[in-house]
Amino acid sequence: MVRGEPTAEELAALTVVVAALSQPRTRRRATPVGAWASYGDAHRGGLRAGPGGWRAAGRFA
Repeated sequence: MVRGEPTAEELAALTVVVAALSQPRTRRRATPVGAWASYGDAHRGGLRAGPGGWRAAGRFA
């Protein structure tokens, strides 16, 4: 346990910290991700054999 008499500077510092922590925090917007960096494209299935396989191998298949 800490005991003692805080100085005026210590009380002022504590007041600033408590006031700063009591303010509502602003949320930052998520950074939009471009289509070329999307998570789903990196984990898509394998290539399909057969008619139209070249078309199914595209990004938006």
